[in-house]
Amino acid sequence: MSATEKKLSGKIAFVTGASRGIGRAIALRLAQDGAKVALNFASNSAKAEEVKSAIEAQGGAAILLQGDVSKFEVVTELIKKVVDEWGRLDILINNAGITRDNLLLKMSEDDFDKVISTNLKGVFNCTKAVTKLMMKQRCGRIVNMSSVVALKGNISQTNYAAAKAGIIGFTKSAARELASRGVTVNAVAPGLINTDMTAALSEKVKELMLQEIPAGRMGTPEDVANAVAFLVSDEAAYITGQVLSVDGGMAM
Repeated sequence: MSATEKKLSGKIAFVTGASRGIGRAIALRLAQDGAKVALNFASNSAKAEEVKSAIEAQGGAAILLQGDVSKFEVVTELIKKVVDEWGRLDILINNAGITRDNLLLKMSEDDFDKVISTNLKGVFNCTKAVTKLMMKQRCGRIVNMSSVVALKGNISQTNYAAAKAGIIGFTKSAARELASRGVTVNAVAPGLINTDMTAALSEKVKELMLQEIPAGRMGTPEDVANAVAFLVSDEAAYITGQVLSVDGGMAM
């Protein structure tokens, strides 16, 4: 690689839940590192357009792909569009996620099912859809977004914690299956990150959570994007099946 060449030049990335928060930061970072980025989003087309424009403004390339990752037939069509557009797929970031928080006693079956369907089954759908392609290429990087909640648990989030813990088991199993074909599968477990999702928390709750963080601050989406950028790079070629916590020491 020349001094001027970016470390992800020539790479094609697919980022789910890319219209805001952590997904947005990851998409922008991968584009900065030279990758062409397919931006998946569920409903917020205006926010997705903003991300696409931001990538193009810095000289990068991006396409928009609206679709629900909880539906396998939708995902396979999205992946086909990426390959039709750019000929290959090198990087998959499984970031799409929702919350439906409630105490276990009050949680509805629908609230449990929806979170599992998007947050966990979505990871299965997207990973399954790219596996044959990446194995044939004999290279690929898959990063799944877990959470500190998977490692610690959290009141009112049994559905979310179950999905995010499931992602860790899925990651390790998929990593074992794909390693011999040059495909790595890792997970990132963010802690308290400053996003729209955490903005809904009360100041009192945030203060209590900050007391659990040795670093003494909330993380930024860019903190998470930095970890992802490393895991999808050539520098991380010998790292697979790992869970990298980006949480200021919260789950330590």
